[in-house]
Amino acid sequence: MLQKFNPKNKDLVININGELVHRDKAGVSPFDSAVQGGDAVWEGLRLYHGRIFKLNEHLDRLERSARALSFPEIPAREKIIEQIRRTLTANQMNDGVHIRLTVTRGLKITSGMDPRLNEGEPTLIVLAEHKAPVYAKTGLTLITSKTRRPPPDVLDARIHHANLLNSILAKIEANNAGADDALMLDTNGFIAETNATNIFIVRNFDKSRGAGDLATSKAIACPEGITRATVIEICATERIRCVEADLSPVDVYGADEMFCTGTMGELASVVKLDNRTIGDGKPGLMTKRLSELYSARTATEGVQIVD
Repeated sequence: MLQKFNPKNKDLVININGELVHRDKAGVSPFDSAVQGGDAVWEGLRLYHGRIFKLNEHLDRLERSARALSFPEIPAREKIIEQIRRTLTANQMNDGVHIRLTVTRGLKITSGMDPRLNEGEPTLIVLAEHKAPVYAKTGLTLITSKTRRPPPDVLDARIHHANLLNSILAKIEANNAGADDALMLDTNGFIAETNATNIFIVRNFDKSRGAGDLATSKAIACPEGITRATVIEICATERIRCVEADLSPVDVYGADEMFCTGTMGELASVVKLDNRTIGDGKPGLMTKRLSELYSARTATEGVQIVD
């Protein structure tokens, strides 16, 4: 799965600390903490018909992550929302948009790792692009990565930070293997997530009733995904059994279906792992049902940002 350039994004306006600039003129200082050490937190947001789905949940996670990294200052929520609105308005965006929201520790007075070198305000970056869900609906192919996700005593995955090298190394493995993405394990051999998304498997599926059980990996060595949480909410509403469990690749090999979740790609079926076909090798009925229920929510819920 390789994203392609969308010509609609040719003249994007980017927002950096409230300054709206053309994408070709946008720049971040070499003294910024994001450049110096990936010292930043971020969120991916999606705009549906002028509304951002789960905006407050995303901003809650952004604030928690910034506090965990001891940011001395976090932009006020009202300021962040206003800058998102200004960016969308400047780009005349209303639907089919993905927003990359980043807050860095800010500028350093000289290069170095020490956060005490940051004496100013944080840097707020709003990047909004015309971008449909990025995964093909025909199903993804994964490989299991040799790169492991660290446990919380090394780096807590609940910190949604911008240093993505761990995931990038796994993605390189997937690229080299000709797969769409990589499944990542924790140091105990249990599934964390893919290099970019949370995962669910469907077990004990009864085609005659269209019913089955869901399981998702525990949010220990992976972030607490907003889309993941939404799927769990939907399951509770629809009385679909869904558990968080220690899962291994063997659980996936024997599953009836598998899908991954994330804001950028919504729900996407996985049809193959490590050259083993999952289920019948096609997007399954449970995945389709949950995708439709998720779409029904994004069509009606969210915080109104632009008309």
